Amino acid sequence: MLRFSVSLTRSKDFDIASSTLTAPHLLTSSLFRPLDIGPLHLANRVVMAPMTRQRSPGGVPGLDVAEYYARRATGGVGLIITEGTYVEHPSAGEHAAVPRFYGQDALDGWSRVLDTVHAAGGRIIPQLWHVGASRKAGAPPFADAPVMSPSGLKLDGTPIGDAGPVAHQRDLDAVVQAFADAAAAAYRLGFDGVELHGAHGYLIDSFLWANTNRRTDAYGGDPYARTRLAREIITAVRKATSREFPIVLRMSQWKSGAYDARLAETPQELEAILTPLVDAGVDVFHGSTRRYWEPEFAGSSLNLAGWMKKLTGHPTISVGSVGLDGHFLDTFAGGMPSATGIDRLLERLGADEFDLIAVGRALLGDPAWSEKIRTGRIDELTPFTAAALTSLT
Repeated sequence: MLRFSVSLTRSKDFDIASSTLTAPHLLTSSLFRPLDIGPLHLANRVVMAPMTRQRSPGGVPGLDVAEYYARRATGGVGLIITEGTYVEHPSAGEHAAVPRFYGQDALDGWSRVLDTVHAAGGRIIPQLWHVGASRKAGAPPFADAPVMSPSGLKLDGTPIGDAGPVAHQRDLDAVVQAFADAAAAAYRLGFDGVELHGAHGYLIDSFLWANTNRRTDAYGGDPYARTRLAREIITAVRKATSREFPIVLRMSQWKSGAYDARLAETPQELEAILTPLVDAGVDVFHGSTRRYWEPEFAGSSLNLAGWMKKLTGHPTISVGSVGLDGHFLDTFAGGMPSATGIDRLLERLGADEFDLIAVGRALLGDPAWSEKIRTGRIDELTPFTAAALTSLT
């Protein structure tokens, strides 16, 4: 298990209640404190959230992808989490332009991304991904591969059909190996850690969630049993890398297309899921929410990442509409402001509710978002618009 060192130095003039966006030293007091995760030193608490771009033809990230990430590193992001990358399993992916993390051509592309980001002074980890039952039958890159799920059920609990058989042990063993192989490649190339995508109804999450996992074998049943696939993947990733290689696990309550879904109804239920994952070797939890300021459970203002930190004692990443106003989905229909709500973010970070904050669409709109926030140049921010989704700017 890694050791964590957090710099808590603040300006003596720091006052959340009176903070404004025009006082850069106040922002430095919370958002721009350093954080060490084992040997990984992060200059600040700003994380680039993983965002699928579909700009890697044949699954190979090109020079444009490398430059896209490097611009965020140059713009002051403390840690970049790449878009989801497919592990080497026939059922892992569903789009030929989403990057993969296997095959020499793709790994050469990722090596270039890594070198470019490191040259810009950044830190970067790939997100490793198996889409599970969200994959449409017949989708590339393996059109003949079946959809993989724990119990052959959709998110609403109804049968997927003939295209969604229950995963057998050989399938699960292959998935575990695929994640381990991808992590080993990331370690070998010199990435700064890995993130495992265990959120949003994808494969790992579908095993954690009782609504989609109705198995009666060792992978189903009580909350502990439902963590088995995740535990096996985490253990295999640790074995394939090193004790000092950070493992981040992204988790969520909501699922794609099921925003009211609940993995855990109470803190106690969440703890029953998190504890075995800590024991397996997770170093950092990434609590994916649609709006970071919303409380997760009644009776407390803590969000999901806040509860993860409280229950595990581990560093956590929060995320959800940072720098944006309006509804989660409405944002994609047009332009939205990209410098709102920073005061409440400062308050949460200043209280150490969570340790890092992931920024998504605001960083698509402006690669220098982090540096402009740090230096108080709020009026220079380029707002996010839907046009930012169509290119690698």
